[in-house]
Amino acid sequence: MRKTREQKTRDERGGDGRGKFSIKMQKKLVVLYVFVLLAFAGLSVRLVWITREDGSSYQKQVLAQQQYDSVAIPYRRGDILDSQGTRLATSEKVYNLVIDAKVMLSEEKYLEPTLQALGSNFDLDMSQIRTYIQEHPTSSWYVPLRQLTHDQISGFQAAQAEDGNIKGVWFEEEYKRRYPYGTLAADVLGFTTTDSQGSYGLEEYYNDVLSGINGREYGYLNDDLALERTVKAAVDGNTIQTTIDVNVQMIVEKYLNQFMEEHRDGFHPGNGADNVGCIIQWVNTGEILAMASSPGYDLNDTRNPKSLLGSKMVEQITNANGYQEIRNTDTIIDETVLSQMTEDEIYLNLNNLWKNYCITGTYEPGSTAKPFTVAAALEEGLVNNNSSFECTGSLEIGGYTIRCHNRNDGVLTLEQAVAKSCNVSMMKIAQLLGTNSFTDYQELFNFGLKTNIDLAGEARTASLVYTADKMGPTDLATNSFGQNFNVTMIEMITGFSSLINGGYYYEPHLVKRITNSNGATVENIEPRVLKETVSESTSQLIRQYCSAVVEYGTGITARPAGYMIGGKTGTAETIDPVTHLRSEDDHVVSFIGFAPVDDPQIAIYVVVDRPNVEKQGDAKFATRLVRSILTETLPYLNIFMTEPVSEEEQKELDALKLENTNRYTQTPEDQALEGGSVSGGDEAGGTASGGDEDQPWKSFPQDLATGYYVDPDTGERYDPRTGLLVDEPESVVDTTLPLNPNIQ
Repeated sequence: MRKTREQKTRDERGGDGRGKFSIKMQKKLVVLYVFVLLAFAGLSVRLVWITREDGSSYQKQVLAQQQYDSVAIPYRRGDILDSQGTRLATSEKVYNLVIDAKVMLSEEKYLEPTLQALGSNFDLDMSQIRTYIQEHPTSSWYVPLRQLTHDQISGFQAAQAEDGNIKGVWFEEEYKRRYPYGTLAADVLGFTTTDSQGSYGLEEYYNDVLSGINGREYGYLNDDLALERTVKAAVDGNTIQTTIDVNVQMIVEKYLNQFMEEHRDGFHPGNGADNVGCIIQWVNTGEILAMASSPGYDLNDTRNPKSLLGSKMVEQITNANGYQEIRNTDTIIDETVLSQMTEDEIYLNLNNLWKNYCITGTYEPGSTAKPFTVAAALEEGLVNNNSSFECTGSLEIGGYTIRCHNRNDGVLTLEQAVAKSCNVSMMKIAQLLGTNSFTDYQELFNFGLKTNIDLAGEARTASLVYTADKMGPTDLATNSFGQNFNVTMIEMITGFSSLINGGYYYEPHLVKRITNSNGATVENIEPRVLKETVSESTSQLIRQYCSAVVEYGTGITARPAGYMIGGKTGTAETIDPVTHLRSEDDHVVSFIGFAPVDDPQIAIYVVVDRPNVEKQGDAKFATRLVRSILTETLPYLNIFMTEPVSEEEQKELDALKLENTNRYTQTPEDQALEGGSVSGGDEAGGTASGGDEDQPWKSFPQDLATGYYVDPDTGERYDPRTGLLVDEPESVVDTTLPLNPNIQ
């Protein structure tokens, strides 16, 4: 008998159809139940994740919905200290005066006592304040004065505590960045913007370390309409301790600024040089002891346009490749020029002033590159201490005649070639090396690469050095004595330190320790050796040759009282930014050295960019700065004297009131030698250059006023101590020679 549809349905439901489910429906319900459980589990996981990751954000939103008031608690930016713990940059709490007109007008008795207290304690235009309150009766936020000190607000706070009718005024707290020494170490430190973000220097590089996290105080009404407060404390920034010694920094800046003043308006109006910079570095750690350039600026008044006076104006142009670049003009900024400059022009020039010349300025190093050329050849076994080279005054290379600054060198040993800065010898050494080896060693010494010093804005000179495939014989020749490629000061001194410390290339750095707001150490930054550049035997010879430079060569005037040092002078012609031709009148002069000579502790590098004199190509502008700086710095660092001190030098030390660190015990032989080779007299020069037959300049008439020997035919002047031409730059390149196309 066939079942009806109703019977089939009842059977599927389990009999009578009342409250029972079929197996199929039960399965569906189980699946649905599982999905619901999974959904709840997913929501629970999501809720836990949100609470952990974004809890504070949602907490703020909840509190904001119940908000009665909310006040930010500013964090304190970390300090910047010198190596001895002296504060170079710090943050001081200041107060913004906030007027709440709504509260002040809430009762009639509040207005006059409050206005009277404001007028008595602050320099305010009370008529303007009264007018604002009357015109904005519902305003709760009016700030007529900002960044007041505690002393400035204490009088009002005392009056407010005594008189309960003084209402509607409160003080918003914030921090102001302050630099206790003003202009000191401006290039190194950098500064902060109004929103406490670092600009330039350490302030920018370590911005995340120095910055903290703002806190907040929330006030809200709970379910019982009672006022509750929740405070989320601020997290202060960390403090960084630098390797800078504030006393050495002061010595360096004193002499750089003194040079700028002494030569101000010398040959033309303006500063004593376009730039003058100095770096002092510990050779065995890479730590920077001092770094400075001039002209500088006041860190507490960074936008003061008066800082630009005396500098050459810069302009922004579009170069041949379509890129924007900043270029010097010949216009000297004086009061008249400054008054006619637009705000954009002033800001452009201030930006140029804020840059750290020691890490951003690029230039041809000149003869300070010669120790690197010699070191590469020594490492390759192509020359040794017994090698000699004949200099005839010039060399024919690549169809060009490239001359030496000396005319009468004759045959020179390798030491004499460095001491007398012979271009011909360097070109011959470079020919032995070849382009592949020469460029390999340039890269090994880090030319063309960043040093990764912990400062914002370091320039990379990769496009300003040659690669082997693009270097011709003429390029190789000029590169051998420091022309036709560009470097930065930090590149040079870091590479040079490796030459004289046994071959260890340390990464230069300025911060050695990071501590938190409680003084606990967060991180110690240890010296870091990146590579080995030369062997100890090569390093020893380079120290010997650089010692000869100061003993009887081009660097005699760099020797400080009581010390023998080593080093190398340098002069280089600059490239005209408009014509892109080499200028015979404009030079960068420099000296790179180390002290003491028998156990190098520090390296020093001074660069003078286009001194304001008629004849710029004289390395003495740099060597005399080095002498002055080291005469004060070495005794301060407790580096003992190595040489006897003459009466004249002792008077100099007495005038400077320097502590006597002379541990040198003079013997009768020492006394007999005093004023000889130690002081760089004629005896030393004679030893290096051979007898009179090798020094025809000695037969020239002597100018009694200067002591120089003068060639009667050419008028060229020779220094009697060295036999070197006085007015001739060390690295001379004919203007017809091809230029590195990337150097402009």
